[in-house]
Amino acid sequence: MTFTPTRILIFGGTGTIGSYITTSLLRAKPSFPQITLFTSPGTAEKKASQIAKWKSGGLSVIVGDLTSPADVKSAYESSQADTVISAVGRGGLQHQIELLRMAEESQTVQWFLPSEYGTDIEHNDKSPNEKPHQLKLKVRKYIREELKRVKVTYVVTGPYFDMWVDTAPGLEIAGGFKPEEKKAWVVEDGEGKVGFCTMWDVGKFVVGTLRHPEESFGKALKVQSFIVSPNEVVAEFEKQTGAKWEVTKTPLDELRAVEAKLWEEGNPRATSATLRRIWAEGGTLYAKNDNDVLKVEGLDSLADGVKHALAGGYKADTF
Repeated sequence: MTFTPTRILIFGGTGTIGSYITTSLLRAKPSFPQITLFTSPGTAEKKASQIAKWKSGGLSVIVGDLTSPADVKSAYESSQADTVISAVGRGGLQHQIELLRMAEESQTVQWFLPSEYGTDIEHNDKSPNEKPHQLKLKVRKYIREELKRVKVTYVVTGPYFDMWVDTAPGLEIAGGFKPEEKKAWVVEDGEGKVGFCTMWDVGKFVVGTLRHPEESFGKALKVQSFIVSPNEVVAEFEKQTGAKWEVTKTPLDELRAVEAKLWEEGNPRATSATLRRIWAEGGTLYAKNDNDVLKVEGLDSLADGVKHALAGGYKADTF
């Protein structure tokens, strides 16, 4: 099958990671012939200025309800999409099964990239039991069992460096950095390596995936901006701020205990604690990643990531 994506339809393209993907697609050179965003009426109103800016860059927009089969079917038909990119957030992952079902039934969709950006949900034998993975695992199960025609690619990026450096209020022991206070929290001795993607690089990797369909079909591509230890991150913050930072080390067992307590209490921060524990246990490491498959150039370095964090990080980004 020789295939080149020409008509792209994006779900969740105004969200936390979706905004980076949408912007990267619009900036791609050579450009894609057609890029369409499916968004809700509420988002179309709330993010009108951003959407208008994207439209001036060539984006087409369809307003509808993600949970309405009629709206989704109409979007597939009117856009004549051959490639669908989902960037829905954790709260919308379950809706992808219907998106996939309708893609399979459509006359045009050939390729689907589900919202898998982030932690590898099939990294090791513990992965199937990790609570934050369950919806994504359910989507993968549906794909394996039900999709016959549409090709699927998962772009697995590991943690977003831009968000990993942030501390969750009251959950600092799980890891993170406070530049304004020159404080850092690391798990164990801080020497365990973690594979990261910056959020801008997630967008670059999605574009790179679309440039290499034959090499990407049916795969979970593991891609990374850089692989470093928390101590290396501390050293880079100290270098760029010209100051010594206060570092607090959290034993893994202590993090596991906090994680279990949060789940028991039904605290939504439990997900963050679990993911940070997974990353600290080596859940982002591989004998070899798939960067070479996509041949993406101009990826961010650790120095770039820290410089961006000191400038306000993803919260200060404009698209």
